[in-house]
Amino acid sequence: MQTTIKAPVRFTGVGLHSGAPVRLTIRPAAAHHGIWFRRTDIAVGDALIPARWDVVERTPLCTKIVNGAGASLSTVEHVMAALAGCGVTNALVEVDGPEVPILDGSSAPFVRGILARGLQRQAAPVRAYEVLKTVEVRNGEAWARLEPGKALEISFHIDFPDAAIGVQDKLLTMSNGTFVRELCDARTFCRQSDVDAMRAQGLALGGTLDNAVVVDGDRILSPGGLRHTDEAVRHKMLDALGDLFMAGAPLLGRYTGYRAGHSLTNTLLRAAFAEPGALRMVTCTADQMAQLPGAGVHMDEIPAVA
Repeated sequence: MQTTIKAPVRFTGVGLHSGAPVRLTIRPAAAHHGIWFRRTDIAVGDALIPARWDVVERTPLCTKIVNGAGASLSTVEHVMAALAGCGVTNALVEVDGPEVPILDGSSAPFVRGILARGLQRQAAPVRAYEVLKTVEVRNGEAWARLEPGKALEISFHIDFPDAAIGVQDKLLTMSNGTFVRELCDARTFCRQSDVDAMRAQGLALGGTLDNAVVVDGDRILSPGGLRHTDEAVRHKMLDALGDLFMAGAPLLGRYTGYRAGHSLTNTLLRAAFAEPGALRMVTCTADQMAQLPGAGVHMDEIPAVA
């Protein structure tokens, strides 16, 4: 059955790049609505933006969506991951600015808010995209791939020169609350040199040591250190789940990212939808429903560190 949230849930924070205050509200939506965003600060023109792969403006730092009227919204990946990981298929997400609030740099605050409100099952079947053919895209040394599989599986490899991150690999099947237990609290990360460069360009003005893991060589600068020894690769997997949910429905297949990011994952979705026979929309069986990321999730699964 499709799922929405039982009651609106509100979040207040700052935009990562602007540093400006932002309010976000997730509202219930009817069956077959899907996930849509609405810019409440836009009074004239079309303020609605679908959470869909073909409206993504590919950028390296975040996932940005833009509608036909030019209304845009940046950094949607963390709330998209939370919706996917909690099994929410229908919602209207209202934001009163051009960026989703960064909160603590992870999806955990969104997950906690969604689960605290509760989920409402709807009298409509869940539909998902089955991956039927392998599709791969590359950009230099980085690549991303979709392959057939019975459930969504995410495999990721990262390799950074900073000893505090280094080489990390992880593979998880997203079934039965894995996202909430293993990934939702993983924070965005960056190198101190990257922060300095972005701020010189007027970016990352809302970034602090409280909403990102900042590293400098072999040092973790953020207070309290890491939530997981492999928090960096976990966050890349979190981002991937949010970006893959931009397909417009859950995916049943294996995603592999090798030094991949937001832009490459969206390029992969575009290639999969362009490849005849690569994806097939199916009505989920009971067995497939049980394999979806949000099946059976509950508050107790959120890590205590978040």
